[in-house]
Amino acid sequence: MSKIPESPAIQGADPGRWKALVFIALAQLMVVLDATIVNIALPSAQQDLGISDGNRQWVITAYALAFGGLLLFGGRIADLWGRKRTFVVGLIGFAAASALGGAANGEAMMLGARALQGAFGALLAPAALSLLAVTFTDAKERAKAFGIYGAIAGGGGAVGLILGGFLTEYLNWRWTFFVNIPFAIVAAVGAYLVIREPAGGRNRSSLDIPGVILSTLGLVALVYGFTRAESEGWSDAGTIGLFVGSAVLLGVFVLTEARVKSPLLPLRVLTDRNRGGVYLSLGLAVIAMFGLFLFLTYYLQVVKGYSPVMTGFAFLPMIVGMIVGSTQIGTRLMTRVPPRLLMAPGFLTAGLGMLLLTQLEVGTSYAGLILPAQLLLGLGMGTAFMPAMSLATLGVDPRDAGVASAMVNTSQQVGGAIGTALLNTIAASATTAYLADHAAGATTPAAQKLVQLQGMVEGYAAAIWWAVGILVASATIAFVLINTGKPETGVVAGSGEGADDEMKIPVIAH
Repeated sequence: MSKIPESPAIQGADPGRWKALVFIALAQLMVVLDATIVNIALPSAQQDLGISDGNRQWVITAYALAFGGLLLFGGRIADLWGRKRTFVVGLIGFAAASALGGAANGEAMMLGARALQGAFGALLAPAALSLLAVTFTDAKERAKAFGIYGAIAGGGGAVGLILGGFLTEYLNWRWTFFVNIPFAIVAAVGAYLVIREPAGGRNRSSLDIPGVILSTLGLVALVYGFTRAESEGWSDAGTIGLFVGSAVLLGVFVLTEARVKSPLLPLRVLTDRNRGGVYLSLGLAVIAMFGLFLFLTYYLQVVKGYSPVMTGFAFLPMIVGMIVGSTQIGTRLMTRVPPRLLMAPGFLTAGLGMLLLTQLEVGTSYAGLILPAQLLLGLGMGTAFMPAMSLATLGVDPRDAGVASAMVNTSQQVGGAIGTALLNTIAASATTAYLADHAAGATTPAAQKLVQLQGMVEGYAAAIWWAVGILVASATIAFVLINTGKPETGVVAGSGEGADDEMKIPVIAH
């Protein structure tokens, strides 16, 4: 029986592309894990290293600032150096920074290691996504590849909670850093041997130094502004100063990019209606998701008394939902329906899961409410994330793939910083108001403890209502702004202006 020939798009593709996906996915998992794995280990690390309560937030913030601030620069470096080289350098650097963190003997060494992890993560993340974009050029194969990537990008944070709980409880907090080293070495060796970058995809233009400085300072000021707002308050002079400074720096950055010959972020990447819709809707959705991770972790550990390991396992339904939503629903439908008909319903389904969680009480049943809510959240986010990740790099000039990928990560990173600060502030205000109204009636120690717990849960529920509204806004933006049709069969990557002639194949049905 004769073998059915592959389509021309697949015939010209890299034969090692599926092996390459394994190593790209492994690296992405490592970066996403690191955003949450350290959270669970932080109390133990703080005690061992003598970090003050006032400075402990910097273990998280140092990573977030370096990662968020340098992402656009990292994406441009990937376009300049080549994505494979940037990817491998990022992995090696991340492994070295992780070893430094695990061996930390004091506060300064720990904070330095976290900043280095963030800096190398900013090289690694956009290189990984842009490699995926230029490696998988057939519409159906792209759907499968981005389904796997989307599941990891969405569910990796929850996996980090499980792994962080295990390592902290049964080994030592230092292993939350050391665990990155084997991940990074395997991914780097595999990438070096397997990944083949398509020719003609580099952007060899001179580096836009003013753009690098303005974007890095602007993004650092923005992320730090939200971080500071959480601890110092929104009306604090320093917080307001950071937001104003960020707005000025990013405004000047946009003006600069419109005028320079070789911009760090070509404005065509942002002004494309569909990509702009992806960046905005994804950033908003991440605000809601990061807030939820924070509240559910505290609810399960403080209110329900779960151990770190139990808390991690309690997030499993969300991971399962994300994997099913991304690899089954998203992958199967992505080549059949327009992206907005996956993204908007996906965000609304996640919003329905959030809506269930507004009913949280001190005695809420895990199986009766939290489990189904997490399944809905996971299904919705997985279904929406998958086409969003693909669409963010679809049709972009191959020479802009790195910086377009960096914008996906930037919208997620800024969204995470906003989500943690904004929703935490709302929760704290609601808790304070509840305690002011009910504390007088609690006269016994048991009653006082119950009122404290009820106040915490009241705060979480109030903030989750906001998260519901944010997800509805995200769905609306996706439905209104994203107007591209379903991908046709054929080559889908690198179809943008400036691509090689053989890659200019019309692939979008409008």
